[in-house]
Amino acid sequence: MLKKLFIILLLFILLLFLASTLKLNKNTIISTNILSKSPINNILNFNTTENNTKNVTKKDNIFGKIIIDKLNINRNLYSVDSEENNVDKNITILKNSTTPDHENSIMFIAAHSGTGRASYFKHLDNLTIGDEIKLIYKDKTYYYKVKNIWEEKKDGDINILREEQKQLILTTCSPTKDNMQLVINCVEEK
Repeated sequence: MLKKLFIILLLFILLLFLASTLKLNKNTIISTNILSKSPINNILNFNTTENNTKNVTKKDNIFGKIIIDKLNINRNLYSVDSEENNVDKNITILKNSTTPDHENSIMFIAAHSGTGRASYFKHLDNLTIGDEIKLIYKDKTYYYKVKNIWEEKKDGDINILREEQKQLILTTCSPTKDNMQLVINCVEEK
């Protein structure tokens, strides 16, 4: 009797594992932990405070450019290993982002809101669904449209729905609510 219960329990665990693995293909909710340093299972982890102090010139570590005409944003982006890729200095590419030259890439980009010198996303809440964002990478311009806008608890995680096309995720602190973050999901225009 105990042996049968053990076998049933083992089969149940195996079925759960298989079901969760199959779910990863389409419309997967991805949780990105901004504070953690290492990936765990299906969670993509990004650390916005970690910097590599590698000595390179500014020209050598420019990753590309983000252009949001509606907000008058036209800023260089720096490679993730650059000391310039720091939220206190610039708009920041979060670690483990996938560059737009890859199929189904996801770029996570963050910046401060508020009134400080580096508050490049202070008007990010003025974006609306359908607005265009340009990302220039390796001399190619990628065009994204805002698809979804939401706020969620600021706990180090961003929960997004994985699209079947390239994504650009913009995030900053909520301009109106403490302990909340604004998340804007953009998808590539075809």
